[in-house]
Amino acid sequence: MTSVGFKVGDTVVYPSHGVGQITSEETQIVGGSQINVFVISLNKDKLTLRVPIKRATAVGLRQISTHEYIDSMISTLKSKPKSAKGMWSKRAQEYEMKINSGDLILIAEVLRDLFRNVEDPDRSYSERVIFEAALGRLAGEYAAVEDIDHKTAVEKIKSILYNSESSIMAVLV
Repeated sequence: MTSVGFKVGDTVVYPSHGVGQITSEETQIVGGSQINVFVISLNKDKLTLRVPIKRATAVGLRQISTHEYIDSMISTLKSKPKSAKGMWSKRAQEYEMKINSGDLILIAEVLRDLFRNVEDPDRSYSERVIFEAALGRLAGEYAAVEDIDHKTAVEKIKSILYNSESSIMAVLV
């Protein structure tokens, strides 16, 4: 079977679901046609995906990020948040698109921008859900790249956010 740059055992990122591992290649009959698929296991979500091999790149399947890209993601987390302008529904839609893109930099922007209200008890439910989704997605790939567990990755990301918020506040005072 053709594996377009991916092989069984690779850790990959499926944009709308996060990090998984290619566990096998299978041939399936769909609508009378034979299709070769990657079987991808996403253990965190207890989910198995089957992605047609010929469409793997087109659907956004990619290798996990490099350490250099992780450094860029951390720089984004440390940067100054964008001010919240406009209606929440439009911003929420934009945030969800960024999360589902699978791009760590865009997901880091969502986390950074939503973090300013993380302690606010009046923060909306949808804002909390989007923040947690971004945190989970970012932590999943960060954990895979740094070879640490998910919980440690979440703690490190939150630490970066808290420390950058402190330094931004110090500059403003």
